[in-house]
Amino acid sequence: MDFIRQVFSIRFEYKVFFTAHLFDGSNDAFRSFIREGKEPGVVRKILFVLDNGFLQHHDGLVQQIKNYFKDEKGIRVIEEMVIVPGGEATKNSAEHLEKILEAVNEHGIDRHSFLVAIGGGSVLDVAGYAAAVAHRGLRHIRVPTTVLSQNDSGVGVKNGINYFNKKNFLGTFTPPVAVFNDSHFLTTLSDAEWRSGISEAVKVALIKDAAFFTWLEANAKRMVDRDMTTMQYQIRRCAELHLQHIAGADPFETGSSRPLDFGHWSAHKLEQLSDFTIRHGEAVAIGIALDTVYSFLSGRLKEEPMMRVLRLLKALGFPLTDRLLEVTDEKSPLLLGLNEFREHLGGRLTIMLLRGIGEGEEVHEVEPALVKEASEWIRKHSLVKA
Repeated sequence: MDFIRQVFSIRFEYKVFFTAHLFDGSNDAFRSFIREGKEPGVVRKILFVLDNGFLQHHDGLVQQIKNYFKDEKGIRVIEEMVIVPGGEATKNSAEHLEKILEAVNEHGIDRHSFLVAIGGGSVLDVAGYAAAVAHRGLRHIRVPTTVLSQNDSGVGVKNGINYFNKKNFLGTFTPPVAVFNDSHFLTTLSDAEWRSGISEAVKVALIKDAAFFTWLEANAKRMVDRDMTTMQYQIRRCAELHLQHIAGADPFETGSSRPLDFGHWSAHKLEQLSDFTIRHGEAVAIGIALDTVYSFLSGRLKEEPMMRVLRLLKALGFPLTDRLLEVTDEKSPLLLGLNEFREHLGGRLTIMLLRGIGEGEEVHEVEPALVKEASEWIRKHSLVKA
């Protein structure tokens, strides 16, 4: 047998900027990035994809963006910006993906151009997927506008839409060329949206950084009270931990190991069962509670750290369970979610559990009876005092 072996590697690099009032004329960060490496005589087009829910609170943003670039030679902002709904509904249909692709085609957005998405995680996911597949890859810039997306999805490498009623069934691992986290955009979030994304910080602290978890405990009230300085530190540290993991041995998740999905197997199922009326961050908090109690009941985690986790989640204002996750038998929807998660991983179930604060352990089997017991334990103790 004869064969030729092909081996090559590609270096990916992108910066995550932390700023405020990104499109204010005095803030040159975004313009400076667009100018970098610009070839003489080449006009760089910029197509903006905007989250309509976000725009309701920033109705002057479209004109502000146009004013921001009006004196820039060699840069042309497409006048007709693409506006899509915010939230998970954006990902539940290919309609919005097709709308973005139609705009790419109509306005001649090429590989010298930029597709810029401004919005929550769902809008970033759809726009990122469009950028990844159009012309086999456009330059994509993300501007996350929620705590959740600034913490996690907005700084990562995943894009996608839901399909066959399954979360992120279609998608790519394609890094952006830059991410801009604007703290001012967070000021118009509802209290629920502000709080929701903190669950991802709890998650990453539990599996990677015990000191950060202790900081979250100490600063829970400040974050809930919307202290911006505290929230900015939380977002930066959470983003840093996520980026460190992505740069590790398996950035595109070719294996089954996905430690950053701690608490997510049940969270994804809960979102689906609620028809996505439960926010992702809220579902993740409930999933963290379930896997933490399971870790305790399975003998991995001591009671005191388990109670610390539950108290922190309560202090942040999260529910610890939901009736949709009740387990009555092996055909309960929650347990079916395990099989769906196994399929999403490629056939081998790998779940992250806890051995301590900041110390995770991957397991490949989950006992349905113990999941049921954990679910019941939380329901009985769901009024744990913060």
